[in-house]
Amino acid sequence: MKQHRTILGRTTLAVAGTTLVAGVSLAVSAEPLHPAVETLVELGYPAPQEGELVHIPPTMADLEASDLHPETQQVIRRGYDLFTNTQQLRGENVFNDMNCSSCHLGEGRQPFSAPVWPAAVTLPNYRGKNDHVNNLEERIAGCFAYSMNGVPPEYGSDDMLALTAYHQWLAKGAPMYPDQPIYGRGFPHPDRPDELSYENGEALYVENCAICHSEDGSGYYQDGEYVFPAPWGDGSNNWGAGIVRVHTAAGFIKNNMPLGQPNSLSDQEAWDIAYYMSSQERPQDPRYTGDVAETLERFGPSFHRTSLYGQEGPDGEVLADHANWGEKGDEVKPWNVGQPRFEDLKAED
Repeated sequence: MKQHRTILGRTTLAVAGTTLVAGVSLAVSAEPLHPAVETLVELGYPAPQEGELVHIPPTMADLEASDLHPETQQVIRRGYDLFTNTQQLRGENVFNDMNCSSCHLGEGRQPFSAPVWPAAVTLPNYRGKNDHVNNLEERIAGCFAYSMNGVPPEYGSDDMLALTAYHQWLAKGAPMYPDQPIYGRGFPHPDRPDELSYENGEALYVENCAICHSEDGSGYYQDGEYVFPAPWGDGSNNWGAGIVRVHTAAGFIKNNMPLGQPNSLSDQEAWDIAYYMSSQERPQDPRYTGDVAETLERFGPSFHRTSLYGQEGPDGEVLADHANWGEKGDEVKPWNVGQPRFEDLKAED
């Protein structure tokens, strides 16, 4: 196997709990698997295909040992702190019970849990969700508007700079605009079964998920402190968040849940739980036009075609047919939603 980047040290990959090499990018060949990948395969994850890019992000311990300027290190540490405890921005930028690390497990480093370092090496790039080329700041801003049901920090602000610096630190050693597919990127989902069962999903949720996320989906608090996120309801992400799409939720569940037991659920079980959770109410999509059918018609082709937005719910009601904005109310609007880009280039076409 040809090694393309310098070894920065040794670290612990969150999903594995074993010592692995950090800050390394490898192009998979026909030679024996890298030890980091062997550990993932032992946990039930697929082995990388030949030619896939495997990257082991550096850790905060690697940061301390690096030659980066102390002030740069300080900003990256701030980004890490915001990423793992985004609740410190509650009421200003965050209006639900989520942290960035609620969905991007292992401090944003964990393969098959949408590790965030690929964003730093694949952006700027086109994104269908808002139909234009996005940079890294804009991608992070989208997470605030939808997954945090909030309002993003301003572009170029201290907090946004810190978050982008943390993303780029995790990408250290990875090639920019890689030609190879990225191993463990996103929430890869299993094939969808022919039929999905709401009833089976509910029973499986109670059995496997409610201990951490509560039977009513409100999440788990201890001594008033947030511990595990709410998968639906006002404390959860809104209808515009990527994980409301059933296939995305199924991929997250299959690869990461129950916590500490990845790949322990069957494909059918993961899809049924995702279908059950995605059938529950949550705050409105900030792109809502005032009419759920109109919003679905507008954003169905690009986003909601794989969610249950505007579909009939378990009690016969139309899901998302409401003007509930959750904790932020109807006065707080995410400034980045609907913001066009490159209008002059489009006019030239």
